[in-house]
Amino acid sequence: MTPVELSRTVLRAVRRAVDGGELDVVVPGQVKVVPPGPGGCGDYATNVALQLARPAGQPPLRVAEILRQRLVQSDGIGDVVVTGPGFLNISLRGSGDALVREILRLGLRYGHAERPTGQLVQLHAPHEVRAVVVMDAVARILRSQGALVRTSCIARPEPAWTDVLGVEVDAYGTPEAPAPLDTNVRPVPAGLGTLDPADPADPADPADPIPLGRDAARWALLHPAPHDRPRITADHLVQRESNPLFRVRYAHARTRALSRNAADLGFHAEPGDVHPRGDTEAAVPETGVRETDVQETVVAETAVAETVVPDTTTLRNVLADHPRVLQAAAVHHAPDRLARHLVTVADAVLPFLAVVLPRGAEKPSAAHRARLALAEAAGAVLAGGLTLLGIGAPDHL
Repeated sequence: MTPVELSRTVLRAVRRAVDGGELDVVVPGQVKVVPPGPGGCGDYATNVALQLARPAGQPPLRVAEILRQRLVQSDGIGDVVVTGPGFLNISLRGSGDALVREILRLGLRYGHAERPTGQLVQLHAPHEVRAVVVMDAVARILRSQGALVRTSCIARPEPAWTDVLGVEVDAYGTPEAPAPLDTNVRPVPAGLGTLDPADPADPADPADPIPLGRDAARWALLHPAPHDRPRITADHLVQRESNPLFRVRYAHARTRALSRNAADLGFHAEPGDVHPRGDTEAAVPETGVRETDVQETVVAETAVAETVVPDTTTLRNVLADHPRVLQAAAVHHAPDRLARHLVTVADAVLPFLAVVLPRGAEKPSAAHRARLALAEAAGAVLAGGLTLLGIGAPDHL
């Protein structure tokens, strides 16, 4: 169950409570569900009971209990706990397994629209490298959400913008016929080139992203918010955890290495419980086994000795949030939202990867297969997101 589907389930619970005479309120148009805050539990939480308490003329805890009884009878809901002044904390039945299976089934297309929406969008950019790269990424994201997109630039892009940065522009000059949704893409310039190529008085800034190469240059231009000026420095090429692009690509490469190593050990991914049966935090014995396909000395990880299986709630939540992030990035024409989300996914999965494989004399178990499935799901989200940004997701670094 996605956050959008859960929000609808909560709304149905409110509507049933109103129809049953337990609540006398106007059913809201939408309900927000978010990851639980401090003191919360489960997969998601909502403050809908607090919002409805005053118009219902009842204490928030009473409203929360009414909705709790309705929600626990809903399909896909495992448990509902009321905390604090009336927050509803919702645990989804089999949510982890279903989410991982869905991601593994869809692969790079997880979070994409199932079919074209019929929306026609025209994106137009000035003759400036960042604007053109942002427009290219926005077009990719919009197409992933089912839109039909045309792109244009006021003048023909520089050859390096297409050859090195991989941008694709459908037309040059001013669009002849406006589309139903016509948008000018004008982020803060990177400094290279001019907003008006016919004006020789408009100087070009020496900060040229081209020497960074396609992946680092696109990340440098896309990761900052449109209103922030990008940093065009060699820091984007450094293979250290201080470099967000490296963390994202490193995390993806680690998931691919784990799949190869698991195949060598004779097991494959299968969604399920990542903890050994009867355990919630399973100690992993010290061992000399390592995943050798990717350098492991660059990003700090939990030591193998006395390692426990980390709580995966945050990881599952950010994976479940991926479709919403793609929708928001499409609506707001903001590929930076996707870039920052990928950093969040990488930071959530990296501590988990150290405990995926069997250690020492351990034999592969159902828990190991489930951990591998969760790791592969995270890798799919990272690869899919990087692809939409026009950045490569290599299996080896």
